[in-house]
Amino acid sequence: MRRKLVAGNWKMNGSLAQNAGLLDAVRGGMASIPNVDCAVCVPFPYLPQAQQRLAGSSVKWGAQDVHQLEKGAFTGEVSAAMLRDFGCSHVIVGHSERRAYYGESSRLVAEKFLAAQKAGITPILCVGETLEQRENGTTEAVVAEQLDALIQLGGVGALRNAVVAYEPVWAIGTGKTASSAQAQAVHAFIRQRVASHDSQIASGLCILYGGSVKANNAAELFAMPDIDGGLIGGASLVADEFLAICRAG
Repeated sequence: MRRKLVAGNWKMNGSLAQNAGLLDAVRGGMASIPNVDCAVCVPFPYLPQAQQRLAGSSVKWGAQDVHQLEKGAFTGEVSAAMLRDFGCSHVIVGHSERRAYYGESSRLVAEKFLAAQKAGITPILCVGETLEQRENGTTEAVVAEQLDALIQLGGVGALRNAVVAYEPVWAIGTGKTASSAQAQAVHAFIRQRVASHDSQIASGLCILYGGSVKANNAAELFAMPDIDGGLIGGASLVADEFLAICRAG
């Protein structure tokens, strides 16, 4: 059985004071959870704090976005090399909120993925459908387009030692959660899609589920054969809840 990865996505939340207690609690709690890899993806200003408080522990830290180019006149953007300077191990790319609110295309997301990977950072590629798309029966077509954009640009080899996160948009922050069977079906589709290019890479691919994961549903979700952990949103802001999810891994 593959080790589970549980990654927390803080979104635009936190303060120095709030973060200190949360990071210290997660660091301490994860010391007794040996079978799970854990990372927290924090807003850019809090990367130094995450680095300071988590260094030397089993908990890794990362960011929630990255620019696709190495440097240049892109005011307000952050490059992968800058993230690496703060010890980031992971970065989220293509989250549904970035796609919806900032118009990020699957091609742009693929470019960000490859930029992170080039800098030695593990990208977490988010894919997922809206409620309308699910009801229209186009879930697989939507996810395939998002996944294929990366494979077309970087080759299937880009998914070696990478992470994909399936996040049904209709289940993010809504309190709704895909059933374990619904989530497993899409995770199996993702693995099969990659296997059509390279079965070995597909077998080793880490695929996370995100979308209102909580302590009371994590174990059932994580028990599915193609669900390798979770990308946790709101629940990652409560140390006890987040650690309970990690234990479910």
